[in-house]
Amino acid sequence: MLAVTAVVAVLASAPSASAATTLGASAAEKGRYFGAAVAANHLGESGYASTLNQEFNSVTPENEMKWDALEPSRNSFNYGAADQIVSHAQSRGMKIRGHTLVWHSQLPGWVGGLGAADLRTAMNNHITQVAGHYKGKIHSWDVVNEAFQDGSSGARRSSPFQDKLGDGFIEEAFRTARATDPAAKLCYNDYNTDGQNAKSNAVYAMVRDFKARGVPIDCVGFQSHFNAQSPVPGDYQQNLQRFADLGVDVQITELDIEGSGAPQADSYRRVTQACLAVSRCTGITVWGVTDKYSWRASGTPLLFDGNYAKKPAYTAVLTALGGSSGGGGGGGGGGSQGCTATYSETERWGDRFNGKVTVTAGSSAITGWTVGVTVRSPQKVSTTWNGSPSWDTSGNVMTMRPNGNGTLAAGASTSFGFTLMANGEWSAPTVGACTAS
Repeated sequence: MLAVTAVVAVLASAPSASAATTLGASAAEKGRYFGAAVAANHLGESGYASTLNQEFNSVTPENEMKWDALEPSRNSFNYGAADQIVSHAQSRGMKIRGHTLVWHSQLPGWVGGLGAADLRTAMNNHITQVAGHYKGKIHSWDVVNEAFQDGSSGARRSSPFQDKLGDGFIEEAFRTARATDPAAKLCYNDYNTDGQNAKSNAVYAMVRDFKARGVPIDCVGFQSHFNAQSPVPGDYQQNLQRFADLGVDVQITELDIEGSGAPQADSYRRVTQACLAVSRCTGITVWGVTDKYSWRASGTPLLFDGNYAKKPAYTAVLTALGGSSGGGGGGGGGGSQGCTATYSETERWGDRFNGKVTVTAGSSAITGWTVGVTVRSPQKVSTTWNGSPSWDTSGNVMTMRPNGNGTLAAGASTSFGFTLMANGEWSAPTVGACTAS
């Protein structure tokens, strides 16, 4: 129940009449950033640039800071595309995450052919040149990326660095990065570490060792690539918290969730709430702006579709951040002249759980409201209170109207509740837009 209570605490207050209306602004009000991975060759597309500029307050170069892009031949550096992204971000006051200094993939061929001594020199030179070029401009560096194997071994991944330099290459990379740019946050970044498992345990042990010995590590990045086969882990928040308890920040660095509609929106909401519930979770980055340019485009994993329309997942994230859609695209949450609806789980038993929806009037008084609640089959609502429900033909969408609690002064709140029989499905229901009258 610890996770549930923490989430409820985050959701207890609905957005105020002056709630921010974009992802970045809403995250900033919570002391966090909300960023996107950016490709330099799309910045000339008006929809791409305008969506990036309006919604996000942090950027990560998608490929432009990887080794093959920056140093294709030894000691010959090409910063053009990466500089374009950095300049774009700086001109708009956005934070910049550097990705990535040392990684086994997207390495130019000359690196793998080096002997151990030469490879150590090349690695440290690459870090020094790149981090030095961007000194003072980078919020966080992914110093080392994906250095651990998948599976149950918890072992380090085979790579030119691991195979020729041994375990110590990670520590050396962090020390070189700190010496080059003392102000940047230095992160270790990996995937399939989002819940507690052999891989995340191995990373945890490394971070704990680094902190104990004074190795300069400031943050751990959790990539968070999810789909139906690899969903958001049930212990996602607890896993973030255990790393934070080591004395490092945690960041969600490459978030994308394949799917659509309510299930996708629910997963995005859960990730956002988990970050808000962990005080040292400093920000979230989604791995791309629009579905059409995603590396997983067929899975439609992002917050904006191919036409830059806001998806239900967008609304779920904005609402979880405490923002308001202001009556604009994306739906859900309502504007300041209407009402907002926020969900929290209040109790859970072995076969069911209770949900509560808080309805809050905007900047004007209202005399009535309706809120849609979509449950995930095979869940069934067994009881409701403080409202009058009606159902669609599927039995999965409940529209709730007031039961003597429809009139609300500006900024005032009421609530309704229900019991959901889980039937093996424990995902939270999706709460739609609040419509005021």
